[in-house]
Amino acid sequence: MSLKAVSPTVISGDTLVLRGRTGPQGQSPKERILHLADVVAPRMGNLTREDEPWAFESRDFLRALAVGKEISFTSTHSFPSNEDVTRDIGTAEIGGVDVASEMLKNGWAKVKESKRDPTEDDIQKRDIEAEGKAAGKGLWNSHGPQVPLVEQVRDGSTLRVRLFMPDGEHQIVNIALAGVRCARTSPRQGEPSEPWAEEAKFFTESRLLQRSVRVIILSLPTSTATPFQAGANSAPPPPASIFIGTVLHPAGNVAEHLVAAGLARVVDWHAGMLAAGGGMERLRASEKVAKEKRACLYANVPTASASITQSNGTTNGNARIFDGTVIRVWSGDQISVIDKESGKERRLQLSSTKGPKLSDPKQAYYAQEAREFLRKRLIGKHVKVTVDFIRPRDGEYEERECATVRYGNQISNVAEQLVEKGLASVVRHRRDDEDRSSDYDKLMAAEQVAVAETRGIHSGKEQPAVKPPVNISESGARATTFVNGFKRQGKISAVVDYVASGSRFKLFLPRDNQSLTLVLNGIRAPRTARNPSERSEPFGQEAADFATRRYMQRDVEFEVDTVDKSGGFIGTLWLKSENVAISLVKEGLASVHSFSADGLSWSTQLYAAEAEAKQAQKNLWESYDEEAEKAAQAPPVEDDPGRLKSEYLDVIISDVRAENGFSFSVQILNTEGIATLEKLMRDFSLHHRVAHPAPSNFTPKAGDLVSAKFSDWKEVEVTFIDYGNQDTVSFSNIRPLDPKFRSLPGQAQDARLSFVRLVASESEYHADAVQRFRQLCEGRKLVANIDYKEGATLHLRLIDPNDPVATQDPLACINADLLREGLASIDRKGCKYIGAYPHIMSKLQTAVAEAKRDRAGMFEFGDVEEDE
Repeated sequence: MSLKAVSPTVISGDTLVLRGRTGPQGQSPKERILHLADVVAPRMGNLTREDEPWAFESRDFLRALAVGKEISFTSTHSFPSNEDVTRDIGTAEIGGVDVASEMLKNGWAKVKESKRDPTEDDIQKRDIEAEGKAAGKGLWNSHGPQVPLVEQVRDGSTLRVRLFMPDGEHQIVNIALAGVRCARTSPRQGEPSEPWAEEAKFFTESRLLQRSVRVIILSLPTSTATPFQAGANSAPPPPASIFIGTVLHPAGNVAEHLVAAGLARVVDWHAGMLAAGGGMERLRASEKVAKEKRACLYANVPTASASITQSNGTTNGNARIFDGTVIRVWSGDQISVIDKESGKERRLQLSSTKGPKLSDPKQAYYAQEAREFLRKRLIGKHVKVTVDFIRPRDGEYEERECATVRYGNQISNVAEQLVEKGLASVVRHRRDDEDRSSDYDKLMAAEQVAVAETRGIHSGKEQPAVKPPVNISESGARATTFVNGFKRQGKISAVVDYVASGSRFKLFLPRDNQSLTLVLNGIRAPRTARNPSERSEPFGQEAADFATRRYMQRDVEFEVDTVDKSGGFIGTLWLKSENVAISLVKEGLASVHSFSADGLSWSTQLYAAEAEAKQAQKNLWESYDEEAEKAAQAPPVEDDPGRLKSEYLDVIISDVRAENGFSFSVQILNTEGIATLEKLMRDFSLHHRVAHPAPSNFTPKAGDLVSAKFSDWKEVEVTFIDYGNQDTVSFSNIRPLDPKFRSLPGQAQDARLSFVRLVASESEYHADAVQRFRQLCEGRKLVANIDYKEGATLHLRLIDPNDPVATQDPLACINADLLREGLASIDRKGCKYIGAYPHIMSKLQTAVAEAKRDRAGMFEFGDVEEDE
């Protein structure tokens, strides 16, 4: 069955794209691809394959014949569809003329070879093909296709080429080979040419002169600044009359062969043109071959920097390639990295990269942008460093390791990203200077993108002058005016700009462009020397170094408690959920300052961290004697509250309250009270089915027993003594409790967890902790041991009788499970009886250690306890 369509385009001399009619609602018509049956035309090229001879001319003939015309076609075979476009093999006619026969007649296609016995149609096609062949048409033209022709070789890398334009006209242009430059031949007779110029010219002439070639134009003549010229603000170059392009010989790219023979040098600033197709990498490979052979121009090429090519892979005693962590960004092109293997700090210059100068008012804005870009990308991140070369000391500039720094699974070159965003420029090295970035060509390509899109320093825009941050800690009087505002804000975002000592930090507030000094509350870190004439206190420098490496230039949060007389704000500093003061104490680089620490909500953690540091004899506590301290601080026997005799009860958690601190209520099941309560509640329900209005003079007072029902209109807070839950109800929903319902005492008892407390309500893990407690306990029958009684509140150790671990381990309990999941901490301050249960304490400490090891809950970001 014949179908009709219109061809909007053709793919090659034997393949058409067909498009149907527009839909009734104007929908775009579907397309299909039709391959002409039994004929084959030359294939067009793509990124990985060159055009076959006559491919363009064959396609162009079919284009003129078919595009825009109505075509009748028949599909003889359809390919399995893996795409949205249908592909068919078939026949096509235009105005009653068979398209395949027309292509054969004009010599733009051949009959496809077939193993089947020839049909009458096959024989007819062969006759038509023979007719075109005899006439020397199309593919059968003995003169070959019209392709660019090299008319003159001026020097090894500059050609005059005749181009055959699509309209049939010829154009002769001057073309410089992209990516290379040969020595110049003398323009005048009798004058000597540059060394190896004549050899390079002969090399190119013997291969290209009067030969057909393929030309790819990469850059047109222009009088405007190109992406490769030194500065965006420099004067434009004089008008150019030469194209830059790639000339392809049947044996390949002639530029690559010139370099491999040592007759051309690689031109760095062409990298942007050639980077996309891998052309620059191929030229570098050819250059390497020529250097190894010391061929021609490379006969006297200098060896690579001796400091970088030692056989042991080191540079001045340091590893040439190493993993590390970035701890500081000095500027838009310099960083400090801690070598993971040696622990040494190494200050690095990004190879072949030059950042804007902060001291230059015109560059200051972009200098800050570049520094901030590096800070956000690299601070605290793992990086892979390759030292490319060492820049020797030069005047006021110190010797510096120049390196390529990669991050993000060691893929992204941060210098390349800086350059592409217009936040740095690429250094132009001398021709034979081997001390350069290992990704130099990619840097040049990135700079081309930045200049072409006028990004950053290439935009030519005048940026506002950079304003220095306002120091609100310059005096005590000024700092005091900010204290109340800071307290109302709670945690405030900032960046650590400088570390003065282990407990003293200079913070920058980007939002307000302010800076302040923050002194950590609750601890005392040893002092560091402020000038050469002073001496640091023991471990003062170690504390400052620890804080610098861990917190310098990090995004942090802080809270303010008060201010000192010099203008320093006293408060707490967090890195994510890590309390900086606790970390310093845990490392033995600060001690607890009891007077200020006791008023902090997280003082228990501070003392625990100090105990841990003492136990490990870290730093300040290297001479710590635990037994001596125990003897000095042992409490009198009569002050020990003592431990209660084990008393296991069956309980049910009847209510859990997360408001105003965490608490819960229990009902004891192994008594007759529960059965009595259930009967009483039935009678209570029957009693209140009949309306019982409240007496006119009824006004409940605090502590009165009343009957109440839930309501949304709030006026009076009541506690339901049957289950322990609380609500606020209206006066209209309260009645005096009938005496007959007063005989049974309240069945709900207030309780708390023994030895532990859930993370504080301000913690991001608090909701998880409450939810986990509900999952483990709420509404379930559990076994409880009363470890302590605090007034009417029971301190309970809760045990799940269905937990197989509890049947094997008598100390297993839900209290320890919450610790193990990082959702609770040991409550040393709130549980004064804790010392009377050393065996249980050991169990709880093991659970905490497991939580830290597994980074569970509040320990997600390391061995740091949650702030409470």
